[in-house]
Amino acid sequence: MVTAVGLLAGVLTTTCWWPQLHRSWRTRSTDDLSWSYLVMLALGVGLWVVYGIAMGDPAVTIANTVTFAALAVLIGIKVRSIRGVKG
Repeated sequence: MVTAVGLLAGVLTTTCWWPQLHRSWRTRSTDDLSWSYLVMLALGVGLWVVYGIAMGDPAVTIANTVTFAALAVLIGIKVRSIRGVKG
């Protein structure tokens, strides 16, 4: 039961990123997302992945791996927009 609660929490907190990711992908704009926010969040989520692996907790590991991937895409879009690369 506890693992199911963890998985549900992971699904909810991970899927909350998809609307922002979709909008940033569609508009190719991440102007409203600060670098400090993205970097600190990516580092924190990355540490959650390490923690989940160390603890053998699939809910923590999977949810944060997917979230980290979404953040990596957002960071990539931000880098491309700074460099002036369009779609």
